[in-house]
Amino acid sequence: MTKKKVPSTVKDERLIAKRREQMVKAAVKLFSEKGFHRTTTREIAKESGFSIGTLYEYIRSKEDVLYLVCDSIYDQVSGRVKAEIDHEHTGLISLKHAIIGYLKVMDDLQDEVLVMYQEANALSKEALPYVLKKELEMTAMFEEILTQCADSGTLNLSDQERQLAAHNIMISGQMWTFRRWVLRKQFTIEEYAESQVNLLLEGLTGERRNKKNSGFVKSPQLNGKEFRK
Repeated sequence: MTKKKVPSTVKDERLIAKRREQMVKAAVKLFSEKGFHRTTTREIAKESGFSIGTLYEYIRSKEDVLYLVCDSIYDQVSGRVKAEIDHEHTGLISLKHAIIGYLKVMDDLQDEVLVMYQEANALSKEALPYVLKKELEMTAMFEEILTQCADSGTLNLSDQERQLAAHNIMISGQMWTFRRWVLRKQFTIEEYAESQVNLLLEGLTGERRNKKNSGFVKSPQLNGKEFRK
């Protein structure tokens, strides 16, 4: 899955980047207010500060704008999370810094992230797989840190458990965006980040009981799957 090439009749790469940045900001505002389908390219051009003719020098369709929005947001989030990773430390300190950095980025970009997840299904069959791949690449950043913790003996996690833990970290950031209507009444972002880190690390570093002696039982309600007493 390669990056989608959005055509432009303009040759100046710096000008393309500048104009598309304006489009992305305008589109996020309009999509959050009206939704993707009810927003017109003419409205995006006006909010961007230039004519509809100029808009079409940099994109070919409204779906191109949505793609640019999603691509830009993922680049911003992943770039800032990478910057927050503490390379001077390893293990749980590095993991903690990365999680807190990720949650703060999701707070800073909550409007953009909400638009991205709400409207991504409007992307073309060509563009959607690439955007979803970027989501998995972000998850892989946390899985890599978790793997380093496991390799150093800080955490005792199987491959599957590391994968699940990385997804849980990603969801903790998405939850701040999707449920901000209630969470912001109960927590500041600093309180939320600290609580999530404590919960996640407690689950990862808590005493791991020997499954052989941990009291697993069979449940007919769970089709014979195991669960703890």
